[in-house]
Formats: sequence, C-alpha cells, structure tokens
Amino acid sequence: MAWFRVNTSNITLESALSEEEPRDERLAQLEIALLSIIFILAAILNIGVLLVLLKRRKQLSRMRVFVFHLCVADLVVTFFQVCPQLMWDITDRFLGPDALCRAVKYLQVVGMFASTYMIVVMTIDRYQAICNPMVTFQRGRARWNAPVCAAWCVSFIGSLPQIFIFSRVEVAPGVYDCWAQFIKPWGPRAYVTWTTLVIFVLPILTVTVCQVRICRTVHFNFHMKTQHVGEVVSKPLSSRASSVAGVSKARVKTVKMTVVIVLAYIICWTPFFTVQLWSVWDVEAPTQTATFTILMLLASLNSCANPCIYLLFSWKLPRGLVALMCGGESDMRESIQDEATMVSSLYISLKSLSDSR
Repeated sequence: MAWFRVNTSNITLESALSEEEPRDERLAQLEIALLSIIFILAAILNIGVLLVLLKRRKQLSRMRVFVFHLCVADLVVTFFQVCPQLMWDITDRFLGPDALCRAVKYLQVVGMFASTYMIVVMTIDRYQAICNPMVTFQRGRARWNAPVCAAWCVSFIGSLPQIFIFSRVEVAPGVYDCWAQFIKPWGPRAYVTWTTLVIFVLPILTVTVCQVRICRTVHFNFHMKTQHVGEVVSKPLSSRASSVAGVSKARVKTVKMTVVIVLAYIICWTPFFTVQLWSVWDVEAPTQTATFTILMLLASLNSCANPCIYLLFSWKLPRGLVALMCGGESDMRESIQDEATMVSSLYISLKSLSDSR
C-alpha cells in the first residue's frame, strides 16, 4: 500500500525486501481514483478561495489572514502529499533521485504540520478575541503576525526528521524505492507515536481547552447581559460584563466556523492516526486491506473540507468566486464588515469601561 509507506514512516527496508506478493491492482485502482478526485477538488477549492482573498488583501481581517494561510497549508498537502502519492500509486515505485525522495517526504509532513497548527493558532486567536478582546484590539491586524509565523516555523522544524529517515534504497536487484529505515522493533513505534502526539493529540487538546473556555465565556457574558438588561441605563456594567458588547454576531460566527473546522479535522484525521498506531503496535494488523486504505485516504479529505467550510460560513466569498471567474468586480465594501463590527463592538466596550470609572 503506497499511501501507507509514504505517510506512516513505519515500513522498514527489511519489511520491503520480505514482501514478495504483488500489489492488489483493484485496490491500487481504487486508491488512484480516490486520490485523483481529492487532488482535483482540493486544488480547485483552495486556489479559488486563495485568489479571492488575494484580491481583497488590503481589506483582510485577522480571521481571513488565518484562513489565507490555512489555504496555503492545504495546497502544500495537495501538491506535495496527495499529488506525489497519486504518481507513486500509478508507477508503483518512486521514480526519482535520493534528493527528490527526501524532499518529497519532508514536504509531505510540512503540509500535515502546517494544516494542523494553523487551526491551532486560529483557535487561540478566537480565544483571545472572545476572552481578551482588548489584547486583540491592541494587536491590530497584520498579514504576517506572530502566530502565523510560529505555525510555519513549527512545521518546517518539526518535519526535519523526515530528511534523515527516508532515502532512496535498493529494495530488490535493480529496483529502487523511497523507504524509511528504523532501528527495529522500537524505531517505528517511537516515531509514529511521537508524530501522532505532536500533530494530532497535543493540537486537539489545545483547541479543545480553548473552545471550552470560549463557550464558557460566551455563556457567562450572555447570562450577565440578561441579568443586567434592566440596569444598563441607570448603572454601568462591570468590566467583565461590559465585554458582552464585544461578543458580536461576527465573532460568534467565526467561532462557530472554527469549531466546525476543528471537528472536520478530528473526523478526517482520527482514522488515519488510529490505523497508523495500530499498524506499528500490532504485527498482525491488516495493513493490506481496503479498509486500511480508505481510512487513511480520509485524511486528505480535510484539505477539501476546509475551503468548503469557509465558503459555507462566508456568504460573500462564493459571490467573490463567481465574480472572479466572470471577470467582474466584487463589492469591496463588504470585505471590511467584520473589521468594522469588531472596532465598533470594542468601542462600546471601551466606552462602558470609561463610564464605569
């Protein structure tokens, strides 16, 4: 199973040399068909969203900056993970020099890291916007802000082991392929477990904590707003209650979108990492079955899901895509609505704080 050896990093050269059974051609054809569909959809959707955001780059809100870089990360997955895997399945062997083998393996994990940690920093940013709106207001808007740079740095640095683990080796007389070499038996287990922790478990725990605190803050603020609705005119709200005004509909909408993106990530990647761990910790795992293949292919669907989610939550973006394809100009005034809403809500919060003093 080519996808398995490309992304799990857990099949060693010794296991490759011991495999004498030819690959299942029906399974290979199914994998090629699914990867082709995923590649086309992910490329079209992410490029389309990226072009619209680039066209409105002067009016990008903080949330759209994160979505922009998430699209870039998903394109890295599309062109450097899905596309090489598709070509690998067609040829059955990796055709290329050792440097290309290491570069492909490195960029594949860069895409996984970037897509994951862009969701993490996006969630943390929403947490700051809801729970600490003053901090968000003082930061302002930056196309290359610190969280985005941190996410990319973690991606580039965290993927470095791939360069040293994978290489072009001779798996049979005159037959070369791109394989990982580990110290058995603990090497594959340690690496796959570590990858699962840093790319899946720790990010999921982080976003879960942030989302729980966001929900608690929103619930508390709306509860305080209901309790003090009769006292707004005669008595100013407390500093924390005054932050209710800062939880605008636009912010709640972006929080909902972030929650859906996180859920889509969990749904797509949980089967992948589950079978990864199963394959290295259980020597009798059915790695050559169609079930394993389909479960691991679900991970690539995440690159298709993210732009679809943003399109669903941003009614202006589909219109922008249509305008872009038709060569027309979209209404640029709509693109700054989120920023105007944020500034006005923060102004209300600041005014309430000043009145309370």
